[in-house]
Amino acid sequence: MTQLEAAKKGIITDEMKIAAKEENLTVKELSELIARGEVIIIKNKIHNNIKIIAIGKKTRTKINANIGSSEDICDIDLELQKLKICVDFGADAVMDLSTGGDIKKIRQMILKNSPIPVGTVPVYETMVNTLKNKRPIDELTSDDFFNIIKEHAEQGVDFVTVHCGVNKKAVETLIAQGRILDVVSRGGAFLTSYIIKTNKENPLFKDFDRLLEIAYEYDITLSLGDGMRPGCIADATDKPQIQELITLGELAKRAYEKNVQVMIEGPGHIPINQIETNIKMQKQLCNNAPFYVLGPIVTDIAPGYDHITSAIGGALAGYYGADFLCYVTPAEHLKLPDLNEVKEGIIAAKIAAHSADIAKGIPFAVNLDNEMAKARKNLDWEKQINLAIDKEKARIMREKASPSNKDVCTMCGEFCSIKELKDILKKM
Repeated sequence: MTQLEAAKKGIITDEMKIAAKEENLTVKELSELIARGEVIIIKNKIHNNIKIIAIGKKTRTKINANIGSSEDICDIDLELQKLKICVDFGADAVMDLSTGGDIKKIRQMILKNSPIPVGTVPVYETMVNTLKNKRPIDELTSDDFFNIIKEHAEQGVDFVTVHCGVNKKAVETLIAQGRILDVVSRGGAFLTSYIIKTNKENPLFKDFDRLLEIAYEYDITLSLGDGMRPGCIADATDKPQIQELITLGELAKRAYEKNVQVMIEGPGHIPINQIETNIKMQKQLCNNAPFYVLGPIVTDIAPGYDHITSAIGGALAGYYGADFLCYVTPAEHLKLPDLNEVKEGIIAAKIAAHSADIAKGIPFAVNLDNEMAKARKNLDWEKQINLAIDKEKARIMREKASPSNKDVCTMCGEFCSIKELKDILKKM
């Protein structure tokens, strides 16, 4: 029985109890949200000893961090170091996007060592196998796709991105319209190529019921991927993107009817003024399923700083109703991120998620900021550091400054407004 099926039947699972306590919701309230498909709990039935997290309406905005090897850089130890940074700095989930080296072993090690949920994109492994075996893309069968998905499920993967909406209709829409940047999704581009070269339907769309059977067996959450997401501002909210979203809404309904948990992935590169429209459109078309946004990135001209462009978009998206933010590192569009860039991406995403939660009135977020305000009023530097999202950086900066008066900082010194008023008000 899946979490969704249990919720529909009024059965309260241990995972629901844990998640409800974490979110400061009653178990009944959380169960009802799950039953409606508005909240999901991402956990494979056989993946034990991981943090239970709920994603969706009325819950804290969660963040995901991507790690994984490439053909140029494939080091299992490096990926495990990235995983540790993700956990230490507060990522709620991690995705292994490996395309280089021993992909299966990397995934096994990440699953073994991760205390948070793990997601994957199985079509990447299909791509890699096709290339390694020098096999023509038009010879691929449904089994080539679904055997790998099944293997990921058997290993304990908690959620999978599946580009089911990249179907013949979406590809026809793409070709008819034309774009500045055609398809920037790796999985989306692979499946678009498959459809064009074979004139066959995407197996993930055509045999969606087969996917649902695997997902139901292991209670894997399907992250219905946006293979047609815009890769630049000029292509945002265009016909291919919307056509795919319509399809994802239809598939989400089919998944719900089969008691399979789903979330919907969203763009991508979007200008600020289109973010609210995108969120509202997704919620309406997809039965209010949780929305997992990749950024969004709000300008194309900041390579090296895309953790900032995505944090701006992520904060707005979260406020308007996005539930799950995928981090973006400073290395986006340039290279595979190193350890420090992974950290910077997580911190930026956490700032965005927290800012959204304040605006949405999530009590936990508001209370944290109130505590920080009190600590600043009391010139309690240790508490300020402990409340900081990046405690390590805050402590280093404070110690490096080494003010002569330990009550204040080196910005204002004896002209500190807080100290001056505090002293005056004490005498009144």
